Amino acid sequence: MPPAPRPEIDRLCELVREAARDELLPRFGRIASREKIDGSLVTEADLSVQQRLVAALAEHWPAIPLLGEEMPTTEQERLLGDAEDGLWCLDPLDGTSNFTGGFPGFCISLALLRAGRAELGVVFDPVRDECFSAKLGDGARLNAQPIAPYAPGDRLRDCLAVVDFKRLPPERIAGLFGPDSFRSQRNLGAVALEWCWLGAGRFQLYLHGGQGLWDHAAGRLIASEAGAATRLFAPGSAEAATSPALAKRIALGAANEHLLADWLHRVELPLTDG
Repeated sequence: MPPAPRPEIDRLCELVREAARDELLPRFGRIASREKIDGSLVTEADLSVQQRLVAALAEHWPAIPLLGEEMPTTEQERLLGDAEDGLWCLDPLDGTSNFTGGFPGFCISLALLRAGRAELGVVFDPVRDECFSAKLGDGARLNAQPIAPYAPGDRLRDCLAVVDFKRLPPERIAGLFGPDSFRSQRNLGAVALEWCWLGAGRFQLYLHGGQGLWDHAAGRLIASEAGAATRLFAPGSAEAATSPALAKRIALGAANEHLLADWLHRVELPLTDG
């Protein structure tokens, strides 16, 4: 029997673009949501995109299973522990709150995990028609053009930071500010896009206090392959995590390793006791 065909970035981008065009954009800002047990939102659009892409991925690459966010935890752990031959990790709508409110910051995120790491990543922003992609060891691209981080200077106070304050311990927030802190701060509200924008040079510092595997699998690969410095940490730990996990992770990134070292010093891990 011949080996199973390997997924190609161009075909993945095409499938994701089609799903966004047909299932997301017609519903943008015009759809109700419901709250899941964990407090996050889900809409008819999430479910429609997921159904469409699950079918498309199975048609083109039937040997690769998909890790679903709504699966029982035991099934998720089994799949993640047996991903040597590949495992899809799909977030059909990252930035659901933005999407339902009409704020133009949301995307589809798709990663291929293999042998304990992300191997392929595609993140598509349908509002801007921007498809970010990366293959491990082959750099990152935006609409097929190479991207790279950008730093306007070598000090934190030269940098624009994206910080999600909601998921940080309140007592740790004040310490992020100071005369030698970042120049200004933003928060997009769509984690996969935030990673991609770091890789594309649209800001220089990143901090998020609680990302799931679906949030960072594709976007972090894209940022790293672009040349950004990225780290994930378990809560209560100052040692970087190295393999995919279902548990939430604290995420830090910077345009380069020098800035990341200074940013880590400013943030002062661990953020929590675990």
